[in-house]
Amino acid sequence: MLQQKKYRFLNHLWSKESGLSGMFVLLFIMHFVLIPIFGSYSFFMVIINLFWMLFLVAGIISLSKSRKQTVSFIIIPFFFVLFNWITVFERTPFLLFADIFFTLATFVLLIVLVLKKVFEPGPITEYRVIGSIVVYMILANLWSVIYQFVYEHIPGAFQITLPAFDSNTLQANFLYFSYITITTTGYGDIFPLHPVARSLVQVEAIIGVLYPVILIGRLVSDANENTAKKRKINNNDI
Repeated sequence: MLQQKKYRFLNHLWSKESGLSGMFVLLFIMHFVLIPIFGSYSFFMVIINLFWMLFLVAGIISLSKSRKQTVSFIIIPFFFVLFNWITVFERTPFLLFADIFFTLATFVLLIVLVLKKVFEPGPITEYRVIGSIVVYMILANLWSVIYQFVYEHIPGAFQITLPAFDSNTLQANFLYFSYITITTTGYGDIFPLHPVARSLVQVEAIIGVLYPVILIGRLVSDANENTAKKRKINNNDI
């Protein structure tokens, strides 16, 4: 019974436009509460990733056009959680590269599904604007994963001083760094030093500047235009 309710909740996030606001709330809690405070607990993070796998599976089932497409896409989040769990106990080069591959593939698939929901046929609403912000947050999360991988595999790629807090983790630090990069804030407490790290930072900064202007700005404009049309129709009816 509990599993059915959980699936219905996840399915609602994809089947209704209002579900995009639910995605925003979940991401907000994950990025600004769970990861910074509980990120040091590996098993807790695996549970979070399991939730996101179920969330993504619900999206694949809701938005896929065929059963064959559904099955082929579901493989990605399944391997994401599988390798994420295995690397808690064993960290061989193959497992680490498999983990980062399926992690990035999962993020990309999630971005594609949310954008598909944002741009589905119909008028642009405030929920779709929120959906575009969800994509922006997922992009920040995606880049944080890449930064952490580069940091762990290229010695000296970043200059970073880890604050002396028990809950502090690399994941939390690079998520923080990714947000200040994509918003072009830049506090200067984490420095990219390696050419690969600097190139990644530059690409994220460009996306952080262009994405809100091109996509979010356009959606806000269309949403305001649709709202104005509705008001005009309602006034004419009166």
